[in-house]
Amino acid sequence: MPDDTRISLWNQSSAEPPVEGRLEGDTACDLAIVGGGYTGLSTALHGAERGLDCQVIEAGAIGQGGSGRNVGLVNAGLWLPPQDVQALLGEAPGRALIERLGRAPELVFGLIEKHAIACQPTRTGTIHAAHSPRGFADLTRRAEGWREFGAPVELLDAQETAARTGSDRFHGGLLDRRAGTVDPMGLARGLARAAGAAGARIATGTKVTALHRQSDGWVLSTARGTVTARQVVLATNAYTDDLWPGLRRSITNIHYFQLASEPLGARAEGILPERQGLWDTAPVMFSLRRDANGRLIIGSMGSVLGGLSGVSRRWAARRLRHLFPDLGPVRFEQAWHGRIAMTPDHVFRVHRLSDGLYAPIGYNGRGIITGVVFGQALAELLTGGDAAGLPVPLSDLAPARMRLAKTGFFHTAFAVNQVMRGF
Repeated sequence: MPDDTRISLWNQSSAEPPVEGRLEGDTACDLAIVGGGYTGLSTALHGAERGLDCQVIEAGAIGQGGSGRNVGLVNAGLWLPPQDVQALLGEAPGRALIERLGRAPELVFGLIEKHAIACQPTRTGTIHAAHSPRGFADLTRRAEGWREFGAPVELLDAQETAARTGSDRFHGGLLDRRAGTVDPMGLARGLARAAGAAGARIATGTKVTALHRQSDGWVLSTARGTVTARQVVLATNAYTDDLWPGLRRSITNIHYFQLASEPLGARAEGILPERQGLWDTAPVMFSLRRDANGRLIIGSMGSVLGGLSGVSRRWAARRLRHLFPDLGPVRFEQAWHGRIAMTPDHVFRVHRLSDGLYAPIGYNGRGIITGVVFGQALAELLTGGDAAGLPVPLSDLAPARMRLAKTGFFHTAFAVNQVMRGF
């Protein structure tokens, strides 16, 4: 298994320095935020800008969870096609959510520009690549759905996809020009820096061990002291523990692993030459991107098996040989994995757990845009906004059915996929 303290490639390569802080003794604030990822930091930034005294409490380092282990694709929309979102939520609320998340990359890149966040941003789009004719039919339907909203998406045939990816193995693709890529750890640290500059306080290395209600708010207990807050946001998503009863059982966690090559220089210039991020339509999807240093970062569903010398490395090497037979041998420098919080219908939730206690959760692999949008929306709600302005309605907590069985099934299936495709 990889060394978890190293988090990911991005932990070493990020141009944004770590943001750290300490909680010493008892303190009070308007809003306590548990979790130092995209959601928590966006909530703190937007809340501080709206006049809230915000305290972020992170158990490890900023970005140590899913934010710093992310692929770094700034995609628009949900996992589901627009037609399915409207069918699931209803035409009017579905349309409102689709339109809001369609604008989400603009929000993310706007924050990057406003706060000069050093996170290698590219705005050349992302490519959803068809692994089969059936996959291309799915992309065709998605393109039709997005065009109804006037989205700048382009359906690519196999030849056009080959020109943009450097591989002739795909049956087509969907290019979304709203989207792009970032260094995900750089984005997290930059949001933390911006939140601190706006007046938010950030405590790292501080785990919240208990949370209980008092007459005028909440008390959060840690080994370093207590935080008393009028309102609380639990922004832990896939890294949710048992701090609030039942919250962890409302999602199904899966793992997503990645391996980063050594810098490949001119050898890789023909691979994703415009540096779009790519993921495919296969049931066990894979992703691929090229960073500013010429590394290829390839990943798929599941955990790292065997570090840099085991099953995952063999899977990655064989996958690259299949896609780019002229590339030659590739040495991998790092391997890591993170968690994705899934919901049964692939739509995220904002739970109102109690008076003044909220938990956005279940991002289904769209953590960057969802975390940033939810943080902005929660800050608006907690400074007097209407709950109708949230991306999705507030909901009650409910357990995910057969959660443990699904987790075990996915873990096994993804491991088998690595083994079968690695030989």
